[in-house]
Amino acid sequence: MYRIIQGNRRGHESPLSFTSLISNMNTKQAIEEIVEKHLPDESHFVVDVQIIDKGTKSQVKILIDADDGLNIDTCATVSRQVGEEIEAKELLEKAYVLEVSSPGLDFPLSSKRQYQKNIGRKIKVSLEDGKEIEGELMAVEPEGLELKIIVKEKGKKATEQTISVAFDQIKKSIVLVSFK
Repeated sequence: MYRIIQGNRRGHESPLSFTSLISNMNTKQAIEEIVEKHLPDESHFVVDVQIIDKGTKSQVKILIDADDGLNIDTCATVSRQVGEEIEAKELLEKAYVLEVSSPGLDFPLSSKRQYQKNIGRKIKVSLEDGKEIEGELMAVEPEGLELKIIVKEKGKKATEQTISVAFDQIKKSIVLVSFK
């Protein structure tokens, strides 16, 4: 996981106003659009943007990824360009810390593009009904995933099965780390 953190260049902090609370969603959307504009190419994408109020400062967390992997230089470049545009447009009223990073393995998969990037890897899927499934991600379909799982029945040899899991059944999915 790569992480670039920078503070804002404005030397003042102003109190959070009611208007800025209401416009937080608009600010988030504006920052997402800025990030997308500064990504190096179509293989890079925005995973998440969060604006967290921490009293006298805000924290702006931007998670980006790429189909073929992300490097720290890309995070640094995006951080610098996005920070400059946030400052120029004065999108945030008070001091903030800007953090641009990759999601990391422990961050849940949230888009079809992230699933697609992880085909062939083992994932753990937590379902809305509380069940958990571990298996190799085989395919990403329009409505869900195909997983190859190992089925162990008492007194029988374990077998492989391919199952489908609909996106609307998935509560959370994470990539499992393999040290093989």
